[in-house]
Amino acid sequence: MQAFLERAAVVCDMNPGLMKHKIGVSIASVRRGGALCTLDAMHHFFLSQEMFVVGSSYWNMAYGELPGDVLKDKEGIANIDNLAENMVWLLKKIEQEERS
Repeated sequence: MQAFLERAAVVCDMNPGLMKHKIGVSIASVRRGGALCTLDAMHHFFLSQEMFVVGSSYWNMAYGELPGDVLKDKEGIANIDNLAENMVWLLKKIEQEERS
């Protein structure tokens, strides 16, 4: 993810305003630690590109060891569901603003 963000930053630097006013959402699926650093790196990219960052009621992460295990993380999934609702709300507000 870090390599992707760094390469995307170069593209954005060569094309000023490319991501301005776009919506960014970060989600981390992890086995143990490192989720906050991952979310932080994504948020810094979004903010430095003048993007809107959607949040939720807690950190946007879910835990699991094996593929599919994150679906058992009820708190993590509930938070991601809330994040999705917030993103839909923001998208609708932006659409309304563009129509005005």
